Amino acid sequence: MDSVPLLFWIFSATTLFSAVRVITARNPVHAVLYLVLAFFSAACLWLLLQAEFLAIVLVLVYVGAVMVLFLFVVMMLDIHIDRTMAGFWRHLPVAGVVAAAIALQLWLVLANGHWQFLSPATSDIAKVGNTKALGILTFTEYVLPLQLAGAILLVAIVAAIALTLRQRKDALRQVVGKQVRVRRRDRVSLLQMPSAPRPSLPSDPAAPAAKEG
Repeated sequence: MDSVPLLFWIFSATTLFSAVRVITARNPVHAVLYLVLAFFSAACLWLLLQAEFLAIVLVLVYVGAVMVLFLFVVMMLDIHIDRTMAGFWRHLPVAGVVAAAIALQLWLVLANGHWQFLSPATSDIAKVGNTKALGILTFTEYVLPLQLAGAILLVAIVAAIALTLRQRKDALRQVVGKQVRVRRRDRVSLLQMPSAPRPSLPSDPAAPAAKEG
């Protein structure tokens, strides 16, 4: 009995379940953990398609770096989950229509495409390996989309840095150059101030009476 269809259904069901729990979980930490599970299940699906390189990249990049960063951000920020979940059921019909449109587009692409190269018996991928085949396609037929995607990511990184480095008037910052160039007389200054005269103390009225007696 072939176990590939059974594993496909198990990993597909796990991916769908975890994806639904990402948007329905009330705890943001649990939502991030469900997203990690969805990435792992998707990586297992890539392994079933004999795309080991994409599966490893999905685990290393998204699960090992991006999702750990998301988890730290969610745990450090004070997120009011009740406020974010207030309009969930109101926007659910629109979200369902968008999800159905995306699923229809994916089905049209997969149904009308030529996917015979996924079969190792009818292609040369089994001979050269999926990593080498992916590299050849990336730097020959898809080199322009790759460069455009890199330029877009570079612009996004520069924009994120520019947004976080905006000058704030209420923030105190240290200028290392001024601290290094400072001199001793600029740090401590001695001021000569005239001394004030000592005030005279009032005499005790009981002292002369005691002296006369």
